[in-house]
Amino acid sequence: MLFAHDTECALVATAALVNTAGPDREGLPDVSALHEFLAAHSYSGRHEHSEAELRSVRALRPRLRRFWFADDDEIVDVVNGLLRESHALPQLIRHDDEPYHVHAVPRDAPLATRMAVEAAMALADLVRMGELSRLRTCDHPDCANVLVDLSKNRSRRFCDGGCGNRVAVSAYRARKAAGRS
Repeated sequence: MLFAHDTECALVATAALVNTAGPDREGLPDVSALHEFLAAHSYSGRHEHSEAELRSVRALRPRLRRFWFADDDEIVDVVNGLLRESHALPQLIRHDDEPYHVHAVPRDAPLATRMAVEAAMALADLVRMGELSRLRTCDHPDCANVLVDLSKNRSRRFCDGGCGNRVAVSAYRARKAAGRS
């Protein structure tokens, strides 16, 4: 583990949330999809199951996406802005059989606020450790997804959307076709 467990979870969830927005797809089409996303990424605390909550989470995505394309100073500005707007007050918390970890807003804060603060706290750790290079975009030419490279050797190139498999299959087919010629 390179970072604290809660930092890694927040980074992965932030990338996944950013990747739910695409030019030709909506990864959070309804409240049910948001509920599934929260379960998949182990979000705890209040969840209203409302259209308003869904809209607020969707509205957060472009702001979080900036983390992958900004320079260090802009990332710090975004992190500080998210923490300031949310009145974040970091505290150690233990719940749901999880070890102590940091929460910076109450568990009953609005979902989008909790998501923003968790992302900001995780990004603050990356900034402090000089590890912003772990924020990457997928190397597949037809993919606009983002990823967090948590590998020890910093070798991750593709997102979780199957792009690595597509590249491997294409390379295999090209080798097979070259062998037949």
